[in-house]
Amino acid sequence: MRVKGVGYGCETAGRSGKFALAMRSVSGAAEGKWALVIHGGVGEIVRGSLTPAEDTAHRAGLSRAVDASSTVLASGGTALDAVEQAVRVLEDDPAFNAGRGAVFSHKGRNELDAAIMDGTTLKAGAVAGVTRTKNPVTLARAVMERSSHVMLSGAGADEFSLENDVEQTDPDWFHNEARWQELQEALRSGAFDGRRHMGTVGAVARDRAGHVAAATSTGGITNKRWGRVGDSPIIGAGTYADDRGCAVSATGSGEFFIRVGAAHEICARVRLIGADIQTAADGVVKADIATLGGTGGVIVIGRSGIGGWSFTTPGMYRARAAEGHVREIAVYGDELATARAEP
Repeated sequence: MRVKGVGYGCETAGRSGKFALAMRSVSGAAEGKWALVIHGGVGEIVRGSLTPAEDTAHRAGLSRAVDASSTVLASGGTALDAVEQAVRVLEDDPAFNAGRGAVFSHKGRNELDAAIMDGTTLKAGAVAGVTRTKNPVTLARAVMERSSHVMLSGAGADEFSLENDVEQTDPDWFHNEARWQELQEALRSGAFDGRRHMGTVGAVARDRAGHVAAATSTGGITNKRWGRVGDSPIIGAGTYADDRGCAVSATGSGEFFIRVGAAHEICARVRLIGADIQTAADGVVKADIATLGGTGGVIVIGRSGIGGWSFTTPGMYRARAAEGHVREIAVYGDELATARAEP
């Protein structure tokens, strides 16, 4: 949907309030039903690659995240609250590469990244390389709401988390034996496991007021070194939301998503040239990123409530729900269509 007559201009909300007023006027025109889309990562996920127990565990985790998010939205809650709750559920689930199921770095540590963004105000928060926060997405929101910054990293982010009473946990909470064995295999081979399991988690939502939001969380890639940070916590690369366009959460080979500015690029195509969300997402993921040699996927939701995904890998853990519709959960590439036709 193209939104005419609204631009950034030169005024900011902090100086005149005009920017926030313009955002409210745009989103207010789309009041109606809520909708959400969730992902749990992409990779070499084909039929037969998962045991029945693994298949069931991933679908169950996605379903729990949908439950948490849709409960918020159905009660009139905000898209921002909904995406945070969905991602928290996935961070607590060891089946996914975020929070409790995070992969290990070269030094045998779980270094966690997350981001969240409000499409109404364009406020955003992100953290990278945190080690003791139980739910990094909640810390990212604290950065957005309790600081004047957008991104904090490493020891500073851990310190901010403590000072702001964000729930802490012992690093043993994140220890997952299967992930640990993946690191041992990677150390023996000297490889980064960046293709088989690109297990970021994320959520995008549109609330009844017409506002959108996005959140993403990840443990990164197995055997990462030197404080490597992927696209997930980078606003505009792996996470972005703008009421005038759409909300996006990405997963995949992060370096390529950073180079393309994938999440912002999708939103820009929706907002500025009136592209539908499927065309915009496919153009970035299946053309721009694929041309560079990257793989992965995105989930997207438009301000109309239409939500879908685009990915180039054999599979993607994904789910969507909308007011008045039955929830849909999928793992393999041959399951479900792309964008929902109606919000």
